[in-house]
Amino acid sequence: MTTAAEERLRERLDAVRAAGRWRMPRVLEGRQAPEQVVDGRRVLAFCSNDYLGLASDPRVTDAARTAIERYGLGAGAAHLVNGHTRAHAELEEALADFTGRPRALLFSTGYMANLGVLQALAGRRDAVLEDRLNHASLIDASRLAGCRVRRYRHADAEHAASLLAATAPGQSSIIATDGVFSMDGDLAPLPALADAARRRGAWLMVDDAHGLGVLGDQGGGSCEHFGLSPDEVPILMGTLGKAFGTAGAFVAGSTTLIEGLVQFARTYIYTTAMPAALAAATRVSLDIARSEGWRREHLRALIQRLQQGFAQLGLPVPASPTPIQPLLLGSSRLASETAAALLEAGVLVPAIRPPTVPEGTARLRITLSASHSETQVDRLLETLERVLARTRTAYQQAL
Repeated sequence: MTTAAEERLRERLDAVRAAGRWRMPRVLEGRQAPEQVVDGRRVLAFCSNDYLGLASDPRVTDAARTAIERYGLGAGAAHLVNGHTRAHAELEEALADFTGRPRALLFSTGYMANLGVLQALAGRRDAVLEDRLNHASLIDASRLAGCRVRRYRHADAEHAASLLAATAPGQSSIIATDGVFSMDGDLAPLPALADAARRRGAWLMVDDAHGLGVLGDQGGGSCEHFGLSPDEVPILMGTLGKAFGTAGAFVAGSTTLIEGLVQFARTYIYTTAMPAALAAATRVSLDIARSEGWRREHLRALIQRLQQGFAQLGLPVPASPTPIQPLLLGSSRLASETAAALLEAGVLVPAIRPPTVPEGTARLRITLSASHSETQVDRLLETLERVLARTRTAYQQAL
């Protein structure tokens, strides 16, 4: 028997499908690699966040295998009960050293890290200033914290500073921003935001999920890219499932900050710890990311090659120095049709549509990895040229 509530849900689903915004998971056979088998089809994939190609590195997988023998698979408890192993402690120490901060604290996911930080630090009378294009986890975190949320124009530090200046005297404030924006690949104006926060005595929180490991000579991310000190970015969140190739997240900062999160961050206190094997594997991948600078150099070369190809094809060149290279198509239907045509040609690039991105900015989100070759990037460009000629014509005829 169908209830009225279920019928309303069905109507919403029908509307999403009709708008070309239907989502569904794909099934990957085997490891992360440029050439994959997805839903039984062999494809060349440009959609992974495995930016340094470490998700399948044998040194990382061997470390996980060894740790499973020592610790078993599940952590069995929260960090504050008895789920915090030597592997977790060593990784936190390594992440603190990597980021140049006194302490680091592990979380199960980046989403939970952002929720935990803002819930712990921002109360109902406090203000959180968010970039309009922040990741959903930061936006949801400030909403769930119940604080006063102000959203400033994308990458507009002057607007952020003006909103900060309008906060009430004595009101605690946090500027929260992505370091690298996940759908456009552009960078936040961190030096100007850091200056604005310093002048008003506010926290600056940077979610550098897509910058760490990728930007900077040592992979230190957005802060290293801009030459910012730890004091200028007192709250740094990073994820482990992107450039570092494993899973989980961390927050790095002062001893006071980390102790505050241990005591007050609900998503840390009430969650089972990540498996120790993940922590041990990440300890190895972190060392590789720091020492093997050729991975970042190769990535930069691939980014340049792709952008040069875009220009030669008359396509808009993304303003992104990162592996995230969006191709804006505008229409959700055109983005979906183009992604489907690419898949038919053996190239997997996801279509990103509203509400993930603003209306009228549907796109293909191309991501590069140090595991890709120049030949594979050339194949992507050649396939794009053929497919776009076909899908653009088909879309115009359908209007």
